[in-house]
Amino acid sequence: MDSSQSELASALVEHIEIGVIILDDELRIQHWNNFVTQCSGKRLEQAQQQPLTRIFPEADSLCLSKMLASARDHGEHVYTEWRETPYLIQLPFDTCGKPAPLMLQSTLLFPFKRSDGQPLYGLILYDSSEFARDNKQLDTALQALSSKQIEQELLIMKLEKANAQLMQSEKLAAIGQLAAGVAHEINNPIGYVFSNLQTLAGYVHDLLRIIDAVDGAVSLEELRQLKRSLEYDYIRNDVEALIGESGDGIERVKKIIAALKDFSHFEEDEFQLADLHRGLDTTLNVVNNELKYKAEVIKEYGQLPAVECMPSQINQVMMNLLVNAAHAIEQFGRITLRSGQENDWVWLEVEDTGHGIAAHVLNRIYEPFFTTKPVGKGTGLGLSLSYNIVRKHNGRIEVFSTPGQGTRFRVWLPALQPAQPLIKEDVAHHE
Repeated sequence: MDSSQSELASALVEHIEIGVIILDDELRIQHWNNFVTQCSGKRLEQAQQQPLTRIFPEADSLCLSKMLASARDHGEHVYTEWRETPYLIQLPFDTCGKPAPLMLQSTLLFPFKRSDGQPLYGLILYDSSEFARDNKQLDTALQALSSKQIEQELLIMKLEKANAQLMQSEKLAAIGQLAAGVAHEINNPIGYVFSNLQTLAGYVHDLLRIIDAVDGAVSLEELRQLKRSLEYDYIRNDVEALIGESGDGIERVKKIIAALKDFSHFEEDEFQLADLHRGLDTTLNVVNNELKYKAEVIKEYGQLPAVECMPSQINQVMMNLLVNAAHAIEQFGRITLRSGQENDWVWLEVEDTGHGIAAHVLNRIYEPFFTTKPVGKGTGLGLSLSYNIVRKHNGRIEVFSTPGQGTRFRVWLPALQPAQPLIKEDVAHHE
């Protein structure tokens, strides 16, 4: 194909009313046309060389796996019709940038090769809405669907409200389960501060005796003798140590109370730039008593920018992962916290040396009320709500586990939230 033909083909692809996405053999985005930019609200330059499922998390599904298997293994052109839901990729806008809540999407995935022989895939996204409306029977069905849309939106609002209340309840329930440990963490420094105050009271009494003796002392030697008998030099040194130790204890209590305040605070709709490492350290303050008898905690923090998120909710996710890691360790093990950045994404990771998760259970861990813990150890909501929090942040959770060796959870978050949400928040999830 000469340059003029290439220009014609490029012009056609960029202006056709069909979405065109070109992927490499590992499903990394190489290019897409203007239709995808306009209808997704995403910018191509931020998506290039990124996995398709990172830019469009909703595509990480059994449907895509089946389509890919047919295209890769058999060289087939795989077509899905708009009647088949859910759609592979959510396109919330029309070509004018206006909301298009009822876009009826059909898709085609096919393999092809570049001139140098490199295998590629083409993913074609059709808006079948007009076609469906031209069919009278389908038009009637669409009108019925439209009339149900308002009811559905009201129901979604109610479900989101219920989910928000459930998330807050789970947050408080988690703190309740940790209450004994938190009480111990507070009681320990309070205990030695109280003991120090009693000792200081005795020292103050002795020091006042020396001061009072100044007025009635016959000689300087008599005062010196009194100081020696009351061990003044020892008292002077010990007072400084007691005050320093008591100050450290009070600071420890203040940190625990501040951490509890952060966790009980509810910031449902407030995205803000936050230091995730500071949030992790705050979380460790809350769960310290749960961890210190079960594992050595190792921090392997990378360099992270300020991340746009709801800090208290991300803290809740990490608290759930840390507590789960502690519960997975039977004797004494190791919990490693890691962090890092890849392009416009950041990640936080919790790895334990516990008993691991069986393969047949992995696909259920995000189900509400599903738990492998004994009665009293968990509500079965921690991972489910953590999953929904991460989805609300347009991120994802990855889990890697080997029975008998341990488990590693990695939470991916965009450093900055997209201008438009990638997908409406799910109330429940079935992996």
